Amino acid sequence: MSAQTTKTRDFHRLSPIWNIGFHSVAGIFALLCVFPFLFVTIISFTDEATLAKNGYSLFPEKWSFEAYTYLFKAGDQLLRSYGVTIAVTVIGTVIGVACTALFAYAISRKSFKYRGFFAFFAFFTMLFNGGLVPSYIVVTQLLGLKDSIWALILPLAVNAFYIMILRTFFSTMVPDAIIESGKIDGAGEFGTFFKLVLPLSLPGLATIALFSTLGYWNDWFNALLYINTPNLVPLQSMLMRIENSMQFIMQNSQNASISTGLLQSMPQDTSRMAMVVLATGPIVFAYPFFQRYFIQGLTVGAVKE
Repeated sequence: MSAQTTKTRDFHRLSPIWNIGFHSVAGIFALLCVFPFLFVTIISFTDEATLAKNGYSLFPEKWSFEAYTYLFKAGDQLLRSYGVTIAVTVIGTVIGVACTALFAYAISRKSFKYRGFFAFFAFFTMLFNGGLVPSYIVVTQLLGLKDSIWALILPLAVNAFYIMILRTFFSTMVPDAIIESGKIDGAGEFGTFFKLVLPLSLPGLATIALFSTLGYWNDWFNALLYINTPNLVPLQSMLMRIENSMQFIMQNSQNASISTGLLQSMPQDTSRMAMVVLATGPIVFAYPFFQRYFIQGLTVGAVKE
């Protein structure tokens, strides 16, 4: 029996050549994913005149911090924008995951009488929505969130697509026996949800949290609509305003009031790349925190029937 088991293991084991081949393909694919961000970072540290002369290069002839110096001239405004974005991302992700998990768990339980109605209610919003004007009226007049940090959080807090994803996860990955065991032990609905369901649902919750984090971090449109106070402008919106200011200066360069020295000292292409690095860098480092939950099979062996 042991000899047969050994033969079976040897049969399923990859040969060294195939092992090297698969690792090489995976390494090349990983390099292709990382290379664009590395290339953008290199360009952001390239001298503007060298970039205009030689074009894009992995090994620039002259390095420069001019693009970052130009962006950091905003000073306290840049730090405030970072702070607003971080606060909105953290608070919004917590609220969004909590609302999504509670809604999805309710419509995933077969014992919930109105699960069909609320599932259709969420799904209907994926097909039709009220439009921009009604949304603006609700946020500004009905809720009174104009020039408020909540105007950057609440409009993105609940996403119907995330609800459907998490509902499917609860239905397929959380066994009914877990719910029944909690009820037998005397736990209520909230006790069962927080003590039994959530610990088994970390991979699904981490996925929704990652999606929500990316959505809040990259959001600039809500700030464009609802925020006029400079102290509440998030990072993406501030970088967009800097980009628009640069384009305005370049398009009106024939104006006598704009000096030639100002145009020559303005890093155009490298500053755009620096904006990408500043906007993308922090969220790239946050990704490994969520990644470790994706590979955990927490429900394997959780129930023995």
